[in-house]
Amino acid sequence: MADVELLLKVLHRLVDEGNTVIVIEHNVSIIAEADYIVDIGPEAGPEGGEIVATGTPEDVARSRTSRTAPFLRDVLQREAGEVKKVKSVTKLRAKNGEIDSRFVLTM
Repeated sequence: MADVELLLKVLHRLVDEGNTVIVIEHNVSIIAEADYIVDIGPEAGPEGGEIVATGTPEDVARSRTSRTAPFLRDVLQREAGEVKKVKSVTKLRAKNGEIDSRFVLTM
C-alpha cells in the first residue's frame, strides 16, 4: 500500500502544478482518487471496449453496468467510514483528553 500512496502523492503533485494526468489503472484505490473516470468494459478483450460508465468516482460507483462500480463503492464507503471514525475519536479526545495515535495518523 505504501507504493500506492507514493504514486498518489506524485499524481496529485503533477495535477496541483497544472498538468493533465491520464492514468490507465485497475487499482480501485487509485481509481477512487480520480477527478473523472472513463470505465471501459464490460469485459476484457473482444467482450469489452465499450464505455460503460463515466463521471466522478461517485457517479461511476452508482452505475448499474460498470463492473468497477461495486468495488469503487466499497472503497468510497471505507473512506467515508474513516472520516466518521476520526470525527468520533476527536469527540472522545474532547471528553477525556486522550486520543489513540493510530487514528491521528489516518487523518
